[in-house]
Amino acid sequence: MVTVEVRGVDGLTVLAPVGAPTVLDPVPGVGVLVLEVSGGHLTWDLFGDSVVPAAVLEDPAAAQDWLWALYGEAAAVAVADGVDGPLDAEPADPGQAEDARRLAYAHWAARWWPASTLDGIAALDPGLLDAEIAELTAACDALVDGADAVVAASVEVPARAEDYALAAGDGVREGMVLRRGSTGWAWHRCPPGVVDASEQALTWESVRQGGSGVLRVDVVAAPRTVPVLVPAHLRPWVRVGELRAPLDAAADRWVTTLATPEGAEPELFVPGVGSAQPDSAADRVRVREFARARLSGAGSLLRAESAAAADDSDF
Repeated sequence: MVTVEVRGVDGLTVLAPVGAPTVLDPVPGVGVLVLEVSGGHLTWDLFGDSVVPAAVLEDPAAAQDWLWALYGEAAAVAVADGVDGPLDAEPADPGQAEDARRLAYAHWAARWWPASTLDGIAALDPGLLDAEIAELTAACDALVDGADAVVAASVEVPARAEDYALAAGDGVREGMVLRRGSTGWAWHRCPPGVVDASEQALTWESVRQGGSGVLRVDVVAAPRTVPVLVPAHLRPWVRVGELRAPLDAAADRWVTTLATPEGAEPELFVPGVGSAQPDSAADRVRVREFARARLSGAGSLLRAESAAAADDSDF
């Protein structure tokens, strides 16, 4: 049983355990599970174990079809009567509550799973993931609505990077290296399956060449991704101060060289993707630790996670 606070906020009805994330939070976290449902949105903490979510309802009447299942009859009555205040919530249908959280987790894994060759975190098979999302969506048919009622088709990448012999960026490098470094990138700014999730995925070196400053950028592609097959609108760009430039596809990475003032450092992004508020390196570290624990067998795994745990051929 969980204590849930029921309150009205700007014409919305909110049911939230103390400290639980909601879609009203100003900065979305990479450790938040989100599910669009009939009448509103549900959220869970990735790192928590409670099946009782926080809910933000735009249409409380539409939510009556499932509120009792996830929160119990008392919560459903309180929302119907417009009563604010704390109440004890316990799912009347624990199986439905488990399925809802698992569906939200599967959607999270499709977006945020930190696949990394550099960090040894295997990628999840998108076919297995989509199939399980479809099954869970059917199991939650009284609950889901909108975008999460439809299983999005995955971008198929049928070949391995090493099957391609592209040589972009592999030429002889000239010039005096002044500085070099490596860094991570804000996961919010790039779609899944494009860039390795490691904090060392992006490497750069500032070079003095021909009397001017040149910045060479090299970014490791996501596991099992062939950069040349990634659609143009999903390919990463780099920002250096006010300068923005696309990265070129190489065999298993993204590369570019651009003229820029000495000392500048690059940021990775995909145009039109993500929010202005970046996730933090600490958040990303915590997600990686979570993923490693999952691959070691912690929790009730998705089929895609079980397959990834059993197959370490990439690493």
